[in-house]
Amino acid sequence: MSFCADCVKGFIHEGVPQGKVEAIAGIPTYIAIPEEEVYPKDTVVLFLSDVFGIELLLADDFARNGWKVVIPDLYNGDPIPKDAFNPGENFDIMKWFQSGHTPAEIRPTIDKVIAALKEEGVTKFLATGYCFGARFVFDLAFDKVIAVSVVSHPSLVEVPQDFEKYLSTAEAPFLINSASNDDRFPLEAQAKADEILGDGKFAPGYKREFFDGCDHGFAVRGDLSNPKVKAGKEGAFKATVTWFKTHAKV
Repeated sequence: MSFCADCVKGFIHEGVPQGKVEAIAGIPTYIAIPEEEVYPKDTVVLFLSDVFGIELLLADDFARNGWKVVIPDLYNGDPIPKDAFNPGENFDIMKWFQSGHTPAEIRPTIDKVIAALKEEGVTKFLATGYCFGARFVFDLAFDKVIAVSVVSHPSLVEVPQDFEKYLSTAEAPFLINSASNDDRFPLEAQAKADEILGDGKFAPGYKREFFDGCDHGFAVRGDLSNPKVKAGKEGAFKATVTWFKTHAKV
């Protein structure tokens, strides 16, 4: 498993977050709640972020569509710094990864947050994972923890093994938002996912959206001055919301 150069590149999107950071099971977590008082209190969108952590405005957008959203701090206060964006930086992502940020070290954080939310009455989890965060969507689906799955430009996914395991083990309807230029999930891997899960083979539901002219990271960190990337980011968000609403029955 590895990362690519685009995992530490991207653009910071401007905006004022509407949610707040609170501790859930001792884990700093960004929480966004719909403005309307009437929304499904038993359902949460579990937003599993890329390596830059919890400061993402997309959570607010999901909340505006009627769900409580939580983004746990997966990286124990040590996400990749924003200056990894800067020209001339040579951030060593593999050193960071191997220093307390492996999937085996991160998964317990997710499990603690899920357990605490269950104690509060949450019974249904809709998961959306980006880049590194997508790895955990697969794993949670394998363990039948989540009701609906979405991944966007996934990293650290084994092809074809993870898709074969998804077919044989998972029950959560599965959407992939994919890009035309993605070293971590290239076109041949996308085709293999379709071969394994498509054409009705995965009975709960499978779909892959494809966004031409987009690179790895487009759904959260794309250059919005590029019309194709802007359309891709907006399209991936719309596809995710539609998938959740279709398959979560809310």
